[in-house]
Amino acid sequence: MNPPSSANTGHDVGWTPIAEEAMRAARVLHPESYQLPKPDRRRVLTVANQKGGVGKTTSAVNLAAALAVHGLKTLVVDLDPQGNASTALNVEHRSGTPSVYEVLLGEVTLADAAAVSEQSPNLYCVPATIDLAGAEIELVSMANRETRLKEALTSDAIDQLGVDYVFIDCPPSLGLLTVNAMVAAQEVLIPIQCEYYALEGLGQLLSNIELVQQHLNRELAVSTILLTMYDGRTKLADQVTQEVRNHFGEVVLRTVIPRSVKVSEAPGYGQTILAYDPGSRGALSYLDAAREIAERGVKNGEKQ
Repeated sequence: MNPPSSANTGHDVGWTPIAEEAMRAARVLHPESYQLPKPDRRRVLTVANQKGGVGKTTSAVNLAAALAVHGLKTLVVDLDPQGNASTALNVEHRSGTPSVYEVLLGEVTLADAAAVSEQSPNLYCVPATIDLAGAEIELVSMANRETRLKEALTSDAIDQLGVDYVFIDCPPSLGLLTVNAMVAAQEVLIPIQCEYYALEGLGQLLSNIELVQQHLNRELAVSTILLTMYDGRTKLADQVTQEVRNHFGEVVLRTVIPRSVKVSEAPGYGQTILAYDPGSRGALSYLDAAREIAERGVKNGEKQ
């Protein structure tokens, strides 16, 4: 079955389904003709959820790629020791490569560690190497351990890359790396899967965000919730979708990301879904979600 109707997916209301699909396909085939608006101010988003398998990394890299192909310079900071975001963007992340680990230690600058993804000249990635696996233990004894990433992600440092958006991909935990990501950002993007256990543990994540707001970063806010792994064949998916929308309101994107084999396959080829299968439902959905995020950045005037 198809994803939810236009009221829930961010499609152009009032258009016929065929016209909508034609427009979406045109955006994929000719992205240079459909430039997305630059945000009023640079946006730094932490993509977080301590539950694994909810589409967190997948959403971070595909949203970044979607913004990049439509003319916005975007940086992905891979803060997950597994390095999955680096893999999906086909960026070198063998041990010894300048990475986010050295950035946290202050040994290299953000610009030194950032690599351009071959998938778009507008898409940068600060990779994660295996060295990051021990970083949380090392950070415990460091001064300003919660602000190491913020100190590296200064306006001047990001200006060297000239990016409009920064996505920080967190590990599936609420440890020091995730806290660093929240302190360094102004916004939190939470992917939530449309399944039974979707809301399990979400309260703890929101409590941690509140603690960071109170003690470390008063500007932090949950600005975006993205529903992922939607399966239109089940009533449960609709129930979870409605529950999330009722509880969180307008921060939930209209677009939902369908469950897709293609989306799961893409990282194995070192690609985002936009490069692997640009005409797929998954690619088109991430393009729609990225467009919503870009439009919100102009309307809301997010803080730098």
